[in-house]
Amino acid sequence: MKRNILALTIAATSLGLGLSVHAQEAKVGSIKIKNAYTRSTVPGQQVAGGFMKIENKGGVDQLVSASSPVAGEVQLHEMAMEGNVMKMRQVKDIAVPAGATVELKPGGLHLMFMNIKAPLAAGETVPVKLKFAKAGEVEVKMPVNTMGAGAGHGGAMKH
Repeated sequence: MKRNILALTIAATSLGLGLSVHAQEAKVGSIKIKNAYTRSTVPGQQVAGGFMKIENKGGVDQLVSASSPVAGEVQLHEMAMEGNVMKMRQVKDIAVPAGATVELKPGGLHLMFMNIKAPLAAGETVPVKLKFAKAGEVEVKMPVNTMGAGAGHGGAMKH
């Protein structure tokens, strides 16, 4: 059984199927970042989404900003229905309630890397600095997964 799993893993890896690089966890104060990742981009693509789970074991906090050397700017975004249309917009902060976990995911709250300086290649890691109102700053090494890994948030989205 173990040999079959290993063979399948090797085959999938060599074919470039949507296997994900494992995300690094990070912690600052009572905030723990888990399952952080972004997706690979193609040459000329100027935006990419960033996703993670933010677990808060302490009091109310807010994610107030993010930055990364791979992008000219990193914005905090949300997807929301306006009438019958799903729209994306920048938000001032992302609330992280006491004792709760907030998920940044495709189609919901997320980071938006703007003006990407070079294509993000699968297998790389992207350093991202997150700033929380109370817990402070923490750097997360965000793995770059293949484009097919998870739901899409490609460069075709208009802002």
